[in-house]
Amino acid sequence: MIEFRELRKSFGSRTILDGLTLTIGEGQIVFVLGVSGTGKSVLLKNIVGLLSPDSGEIFVNQFPVHKMSESELSQVRKICGMVFQQPALFDDLDVFENVAYGLRRHFQWSQQEIAIRVRDSLALVGLKDIEARPAHSLSYGMKKRVSLARTIALRPKILLFDEPTTGLDPISTSQINHLILSLSKSLGTTSVVVSHDMNSALKVADHILVLDGGRLIAQGSPQDLLNSKVPLVQEFLFEVEI
Repeated sequence: MIEFRELRKSFGSRTILDGLTLTIGEGQIVFVLGVSGTGKSVLLKNIVGLLSPDSGEIFVNQFPVHKMSESELSQVRKICGMVFQQPALFDDLDVFENVAYGLRRHFQWSQQEIAIRVRDSLALVGLKDIEARPAHSLSYGMKKRVSLARTIALRPKILLFDEPTTGLDPISTSQINHLILSLSKSLGTTSVVVSHDMNSALKVADHILVLDGGRLIAQGSPQDLLNSKVPLVQEFLFEVEI
């Protein structure tokens, strides 16, 4: 579903991605771990063309992202749903209009069709009967879930999560982890989760990638990572509650 070949990206003299090569299979839940500044979020933005690589190739559902124009990239962005670290809701709109926003932009649907999809999407993230509530009145955790409902309302083939549990308490973190797992299975999506949370990765991921200095230093199943002797992986595991 997603393939990187010798991907390189620098900002000035600082190399962020250094010859990265990897493949993410259809239907997988893949966590990308690493310390801050190691290129995790840059990797996500390259997938949808928000950033362009300095060299190398990126294929998303066989689309050659690395050589597509801005107008052509709309084909990729229609199948990719990106959930940013901050909810970024429209505070002056109610929940219904926030979730309906992308539907109104991309589809010529009736109000009834939009209403059905909005309710279905909110139900998938565990929210019901809040359509009329102003976005600014929601808790941070609820805003994260409404943001996720807005993304899945378009039924993307690929879900991209940028630090989805940052700033959340343990209960909300557990809820978001459950949602990533349940949505990926119920909607049949491929999910890529950028995170620094090894606990979440071990509970949710099919496959875990660990980046350091823009390079892939370890990868495998949760069990593979638990058995890893790579020093950075062991540092992450030191904080894990097993």
